[in-house]
Amino acid sequence: MQATARLKYLMMSPRKLRRVVSLVKGKSVEEALTILKFTNKAAASPLAKTIQSATANALSIEGTSKIKAEDLSIAQINIDEGPRAKRIMFRAMGRAYRFKKRFAHITVVVEGEPQEEVVEKKSAKTKAADVEPKAGKPAKGKGKKAKAAKAAAPDVKAEETAAEPADVETKDEEPTAEVSADDAAEKKEE
Repeated sequence: MQATARLKYLMMSPRKLRRVVSLVKGKSVEEALTILKFTNKAAASPLAKTIQSATANALSIEGTSKIKAEDLSIAQINIDEGPRAKRIMFRAMGRAYRFKKRFAHITVVVEGEPQEEVVEKKSAKTKAADVEPKAGKPAKGKGKKAKAAKAAAPDVKAEETAAEPADVETKDEEPTAEVSADDAAEKKEE
């Protein structure tokens, strides 16, 4: 599946554009946009916008459920020469130098393969197991069902810690020492 985007009559020299295009030709769309973001050339900005437009065109053709932006890559980028605007620059002694302002056309083609949707049918037992988790086992995952199951399930650890008394010594109490008969005999001998 291919999608194209064109930018016409860009007021920039095709030669300057082609220098930046050589950096991203054949790369994936994400990688190309990252490279262009950190490229310190004026041609990087319009080129990035054209690539984003081609990506959006591909997603609108196939639909976002079938194809993702990460799956797309740049198939080809063409830089064509546009018309030239003839201008003059006034110089000394009444002279005028002519120069040409060049225009360019950018054509970006992105391609990617749509992924087939895998639809799984759940049985009645599986659906009931998803809604109500077994007692004593926490629900796994981060979805809405798991959060609801965690909120509905009693907290077993909190009940266990509340039932057991804490064995904590305080400063006022003296530790009790049990002295055996052998230890008492040894102290008397010393």
